[in-house]
Amino acid sequence: MKLLVDSGSTKADWIAIDDNGKVIFTTQSLGLNPEVLSREEIINRLDDKFDISHNKAKASKLYFYGAGCGTDRMKNFLASVFEEYFSNAKVTVHEDTYAAVYATTPKNEKAIVSILGTGSNCSYFDGKVLHQKVQSLGYIAMDDCSGNRFGRHLIRGYYFNKMPLEMANDFEKTFNLEPDFIKNKLYKEPNPNAYLATFAKFLIKYKDSDFCKKYIQEELESFVENYIMQFENYKEVPVHFVGSIAFYLRDELNEILKKYEINVGNILRRPIDGLIAYHVLNK
Repeated sequence: MKLLVDSGSTKADWIAIDDNGKVIFTTQSLGLNPEVLSREEIINRLDDKFDISHNKAKASKLYFYGAGCGTDRMKNFLASVFEEYFSNAKVTVHEDTYAAVYATTPKNEKAIVSILGTGSNCSYFDGKVLHQKVQSLGYIAMDDCSGNRFGRHLIRGYYFNKMPLEMANDFEKTFNLEPDFIKNKLYKEPNPNAYLATFAKFLIKYKDSDFCKKYIQEELESFVENYIMQFENYKEVPVHFVGSIAFYLRDELNEILKKYEINVGNILRRPIDGLIAYHVLNK
């Protein structure tokens, strides 16, 4: 049994398949970002899902694609946790961009592949190897145009009294905005980036308002200029996107990319289904 996992900071999609690609089970756990979680927290999240814990001894291979796995230190740390937990499985850990590449890019084709979800990332795929020009420093310093970045904008807009009154009233009804609650989520609990990203659905709800349009345009342009334009051939190859932010803001994304004369490729909410086809073809 092969386990295929696509994990962001907020959630992780799991699919178990046999050698012919037949799905044995699917499930979803909380995200498994090694940058923000301890070994104990990761194991607790695995134990919390019956399908995962009940079948851990049956897994012969685990292919994990995850946020926070951009360095060897984090990949090795997470691999060691999985090797202990899935004791009979050969474990392979890649950063989440590889899942986005395999799901969006035809075999041997060149493309720029971006992730816009809880966090953000961008890489160039030359048909065989993934190349990055920007090393992520995480959600505090980077993550342009991500869910957590939009959450930060909304909280600041609300607390600095810049959010329109009607929107602010709805914001208060939708979220717990008590200062102590927010500060506890941001500074004491795990996954503050995922917490911030929970506010992004509110931005999407009001995406046609002038208040939200300003943030959307600024963040999209920032992502294009800081990430995509790092690659000299950004006008020559398709630019694919994966993630909920890209998916729900695809109209705004298309408009900005057209402005920069960028060729828009595929825009997928989740790459997990594309991973099945990839691993069946490359078994």
